[in-house]
Amino acid sequence: MKFNLLITCFFLTLVSAFAQTKVSGYVYDENDEPVAFANIIFKGSFEGTITNEEGRFYLESDSTWKTLIVSFVGYETIEVPLEKKVNYNLKFVIKEEAAALSEVVIVTGKQSKKAEENPAIAIMQKVWERKRQNGLRQFNQYAYDRYEKVEFDLNTIDSALINGKLFKGMEFVFEQVDTSKVTGKTYLPIFINEEVAKVYGDNILNKEKVELKGNKNSGFSNNESIIDFIKDLYSEYDVYDNYLKFFDKSFVSPISTTGINTYNYVLADSAFIDNKWCYNIIYYPRRKNELTFKGDFWVNDSTYALKEINMQASKSANINWVKEIYIEQEFEVVNDTLFLIKRDYFMSDFTFNKKEKSRGIYGKRTTLYDNYVFNELKDEKFYKEEVFNYNEDAYNRDDAFWDENRMESLSKDERGVYKMLDTLKTVAKFKRLYNYGSILASGYVEIDKWNFDYGPILSTFGYNDVEGLRLRTGGRTYFGRNDLWRVQGFLAYGFKDNKFKYGLSAKWLLNKRNRLIISAGHRRDIEQIGASLTTSQDVLGRSLASNAVFTTAPNDKLSNIFLTTIALEIEPVKNFLIRYGADYRTLSSASPTFSLDYVDPDSPTGVSSEIKQLENTLALSYFPNRKMTGHGVERTNANDNYASIFAQLSVGRKDLLNSDFEYTKLQFSYIQPWQIGGFGRLRSTIEAGKTFGEVPLGLLSVVPGNQSYFSIYKSFSQLDFYEFVTDTYLALFLEHNFNGRLFSRIPLLRKLDWREIVSIRGVWGSLSDENIALSAPANIPLVAPNNEIYYEYSFGIGNIFKIFRIDFNFRGNYLDNPNARDFGITGSFGFEF
Repeated sequence: MKFNLLITCFFLTLVSAFAQTKVSGYVYDENDEPVAFANIIFKGSFEGTITNEEGRFYLESDSTWKTLIVSFVGYETIEVPLEKKVNYNLKFVIKEEAAALSEVVIVTGKQSKKAEENPAIAIMQKVWERKRQNGLRQFNQYAYDRYEKVEFDLNTIDSALINGKLFKGMEFVFEQVDTSKVTGKTYLPIFINEEVAKVYGDNILNKEKVELKGNKNSGFSNNESIIDFIKDLYSEYDVYDNYLKFFDKSFVSPISTTGINTYNYVLADSAFIDNKWCYNIIYYPRRKNELTFKGDFWVNDSTYALKEINMQASKSANINWVKEIYIEQEFEVVNDTLFLIKRDYFMSDFTFNKKEKSRGIYGKRTTLYDNYVFNELKDEKFYKEEVFNYNEDAYNRDDAFWDENRMESLSKDERGVYKMLDTLKTVAKFKRLYNYGSILASGYVEIDKWNFDYGPILSTFGYNDVEGLRLRTGGRTYFGRNDLWRVQGFLAYGFKDNKFKYGLSAKWLLNKRNRLIISAGHRRDIEQIGASLTTSQDVLGRSLASNAVFTTAPNDKLSNIFLTTIALEIEPVKNFLIRYGADYRTLSSASPTFSLDYVDPDSPTGVSSEIKQLENTLALSYFPNRKMTGHGVERTNANDNYASIFAQLSVGRKDLLNSDFEYTKLQFSYIQPWQIGGFGRLRSTIEAGKTFGEVPLGLLSVVPGNQSYFSIYKSFSQLDFYEFVTDTYLALFLEHNFNGRLFSRIPLLRKLDWREIVSIRGVWGSLSDENIALSAPANIPLVAPNNEIYYEYSFGIGNIFKIFRIDFNFRGNYLDNPNARDFGITGSFGFEF
C-alpha cells in the first residue's frame, strides 16, 4: 500500500515560490580535500547549515543577506560577500589557523570516546544523565495546541520534465517552482494538507487524546490514505529515545545513551541562543551502511537540554526508495529549567535510485506546538477513545478559522494550491493519469457513472491442477470511501474442469459509533483447505496455494466448497471486535486423486464422500495500537506494526439442516511484531487449537504445508499438503530481519544493501484414534507430529535488487516420512523501505 501511494502521488500537481537569498557550493581545505561538517551561516543571523561528507551545502532564507560566514574548528573563518540573491556552485577554500594547529580537530576520522580527551563526550554525559528530566515527562498531565502541515512535492524540475509528453497540456503548473533549503533542488508542490488539533496527555495513566479541530486539504478523494501513509512513515518520536523509528526501521538517535558506540562527537562552537549559553556539537557515524544520522545540535550549558537539532540520514543507510531524510527540531525556552519542542520539520526524498540528479517526490511534514498547559487533571474516562470519531465540522472550516489557528503562514503559492488543483482536475489528461494511479493503488478500475469498481485485476488469472487455467471477473459497489454498505462478487471459470465458480457478499454498517455491521455471503468455489491453521472469516477468500503455477508436488489436494454465511460484528471498544456468525458448508473432493471420505454407517456403502455442516462461531479480536483510515463499512489499515490477538469458539450442530457432525473447536493466535533496537525487526506468531468431538478429515486442523516456490509466512515450506493432520495443535513462527546489520560489516557485501533474514517454525500436534478411525481417505496417511515437535529453519537474503527475497529452507526432523523434502528454496517479491 505504501509504495502504491507513492505512485499515486506522482500524478498530482501544483506550484510554490522563490525565497530571498539562496547559496550553494563546496568547502575544501588547502589540499583540495572536501571539509565535512563545516559551519555555513548568514552573518548576523542564526540561519545556517553544515556541509555534508563531500563538503557540499545549500542554504536559503526568506530574508535578504549580504554576507556568508564559513567556519570550522581549527581553520580560519572566512566571510564571503553575496553580490546576488541567488549564488549557486560556489567554491570556498579554508586554511588551517597557524596558532591553533596543535588543537585542530579532525572530524573525518574516529573520535575519542573518553571525556578527558574529547570535551564533546563530557557534555554528552551530562545530556544522558538529564535526558529523562527534560520535556513533558516532568509533568503529571499536559495539554497543548498542535498545527500540522503535510506536503508532497515533485522535485528536480527541469526543462526536460516541463517540455516532456507527460505534462503536455498542463504546462501552466510550472509557472512557479521553489527550491529546497535542504537539497538545493527545484520542486513543485503536488499535495498539501493542514490540520489543527488539541492534544491532552496524562503521564501517570500513560494516556493521550487528540481532539481534531480542523482539517483542510487539496481536494483529492483519497486524502485520508495519503495522510495516514505519511504519518505512519513519520510516526511520532522523541529524539531523547535511544532509537527513532522511521520507515519501519530503527535509527540510532544521536542523543542515545548507546550513541558513543555509534557516533563520533565533536565540540564545534558555543554561543548565546535566546539568552541561553549553548554548546554546538557535530556528530557523524562511526561506520557506513548503518541506520544513523549526521548533523549537529545545540545544547544548553546548565540544563543540558536540546535547543536545536538537525539530523540527516547517512546516504549509505540501507533504506530503499529514499534518497534523503532530513529532520529539524527547535525547542522553546519556557523558563530556566524547561525546554519544550516548538517546531518539528521532517523531509524525505522518495526516488527509484539514489543518484544525485534523479527525480523523485519530497514528502514533508511540519508540526508546530503552542499554548502548553500542565498538571490539569482529567478524569480517566476523558481519555477513552471512541470507535467512531469522525467530526464532519472539522473538515468544513472557513478561512477565518484557518487565519486564526494557523501557527505558520502559508507561502504565496501554498495559498494557491487549493485553487490550482481545482483547475487541474478539469484537465482531461490529468484525470486519466490520476485514474491510472488509483488503479495501481487500489487494484480496482473505477467506473464512476455506475458507482462500481471492477477487479481486483490481479486476480484475473490463476492456475491449479484441478481447474487448469482459471479466469476470474468481479467487482464491488463504490459510491465513496466511507460507504455504509457494500456488495461485491466474482465469477470464475476453469478450463480443465469446465466449471463455473461464483461468490457474492454484502455488508452493512448499522451503527457508526460502535461499528455494528451485519454481513452475509455465498460462494461456490475450489479451495485448498488447510492453507492456514486459523480459520478464515472471509466468505470470498481464496489462498495462494490454490493458484500456484509451479509446485514441488502435484497441486491436486483441492476441495469443492459451497459456503453460505451470515454474521453480526461489533466494535464496542476501539480495536476490540466481537463477531458472531453462522456458516453452512458442503465439502467434497475436487480431484479423483484426493479423497475426503469418512466412515458413515447410514450410507449404503458405509462411506460418505461429502460433508454437510452447520457451524456457529464466536470470535474475539484485539489489535492494540492499530490505526485505521476511513469511517465506512470497510476501512483500511494506516499502519502495520501492531499486535493481533484472536480467539474463536466454533460449535458444529448435528441434524440441524442435515449437518453430519457435533463438535466444539477452540482456536487462538497471537501475532506480535518487535523492534529490537538497532538489530532489526522480529515477527512472532503463536497459534493453538483443539477440537472436541469426532470429526473427519475435512473438519480437522491441517498443518499448513507449502508446495509452492513462494515464501509464505505461517506455513511450513518443507511440508506437503496434508502431511500432518491434527485435532490438537500448538505452533510457533519466528522470523527476524536484521535489516542488513551483519552484511554492512562485510566489505564485499556492503554495497549490495542486502538484508539477512533468519526464520524458525515449529508445530506439535496430536490426533485421536477415534478421528483416525472415522476418516477413510485411501491416499492420505493421517499422521500428527506428536512424537516430537516438527521444525524447520531458514536463512534468507532480502532486498536483492530492492524487490526480491530468497530463502534457503531446511527440514529439521521427520526425515523418514514418505517423500520428505529436507531442503528447498523459496522466494518472494515485495516493496519495502
